[in-house]
Amino acid sequence: MFPPSILETRRLRLRVPTLDDTDAVFTAYAADPEVTRFMLWRPHTSTEDTRDFLSQAVTCWRLGEDHRPWSIELGAGGDVIGMIGATVRGHAVEVGYVLARAFWGQGLIPEALNAVTDAAFEDPAIHRVWAVCDLENVRSARVLEKAGLRFEGILRSYHVAPNLGPEPRDCRLYARVRRDLGPLT
Repeated sequence: MFPPSILETRRLRLRVPTLDDTDAVFTAYAADPEVTRFMLWRPHTSTEDTRDFLSQAVTCWRLGEDHRPWSIELGAGGDVIGMIGATVRGHAVEVGYVLARAFWGQGLIPEALNAVTDAAFEDPAIHRVWAVCDLENVRSARVLEKAGLRFEGILRSYHVAPNLGPEPRDCRLYARVRRDLGPLT
């Protein structure tokens, strides 16, 4: 049943976050204004911000909540370089991600997204994996396309990105649906 607590790819290990990730997450990406520019949260100003965030993530897994994030490690036991989350809503899974700037452009998030998508579609109840990105976030749009999600349209005034201002912003909607996979064997 989706989501599994660990997913592994050729270069990455996605695992349940721990409070031991605090310093790595803060340093790698959570305090970086460029990384957090399009996020729905402001850059962390202290490791206490990061610890509070990770505490919530740990609780999501412990309680079996609909939203569950994975820490992204570069290899098993490697450095934590990002996070990817999945929120299950009935037959659909919404995904979101963040990656340390030092690792941009290396195909790591499409690799992680493919692992999450493949795991989601192993669950017969899941028929759709989807994500949104800010209309101006062309890098993220490209990531979603590389991961095999298809552009479906623009969601107008969809979310507020607090680092860009208080007004709701337009987002691109991407999805991959079970029927995109072809016949299941």
